[in-house]
Amino acid sequence: MTDINSLKKIFKDESLLDQALTHKSWVNEHPTKGTNERLEFLGDAILEYIVSKELYKRFPKKEEGYLTALRANLVNTVNLSGISQRLGVGEVLKLSKGEEETGGRVNPSLLADTFEAILGALYIDQGLEKAEIFISKNVLVDIEDMIKLPLKDAKSRLQEHVQAKGNPAPKYVVVKESGPDHSKKFVVEVVIKTKPISTGEGKSKGEAEQDAAKKALTALSL
Repeated sequence: MTDINSLKKIFKDESLLDQALTHKSWVNEHPTKGTNERLEFLGDAILEYIVSKELYKRFPKKEEGYLTALRANLVNTVNLSGISQRLGVGEVLKLSKGEEETGGRVNPSLLADTFEAILGALYIDQGLEKAEIFISKNVLVDIEDMIKLPLKDAKSRLQEHVQAKGNPAPKYVVVKESGPDHSKKFVVEVVIKTKPISTGEGKSKGEAEQDAAKKALTALSL
């Protein structure tokens, strides 16, 4: 696993890394040449290509559906934000004061986007081979752990089970929201047909919904 200080030494043109770490909110307070949005766009495409290629090679007998689900687990917001946290990206992000005060340095979506921007910057700086090495050390290293887990998240598994029985998709209802903007807490209830099944908690609606779905699967003995 690379850390942010090691990453700085890798780049030939450090201004590219600097741009990758520049969130759009920073520009509102500090005039700059550019933000990381275009680099994120590029990095997203490179990440999907390299991960897809590796999974295709590594699992020659697996069908497309399996490969797609495994790739999604590797490149989703939760996993990429976790990698960014391990790299220490949040500590060096260039954010506006307002974005920082509302928890931008630990925002999963923002951290995942920044990881992709760093990848895009590395590709421009040193080409596909270096980008592939970076992905191998930081993303593909998690494959063995990922294949031990359910490939589909709790919400997807619950929906498939419910709809297989001819019922409409579960509904998720926010029943409580508390805390300041930078440290929100959500409580969500999952309802199947008209019956509440379980409630979940999380720092975001999505996290609370996944928690509620996971508990619903347990309640339904799935």
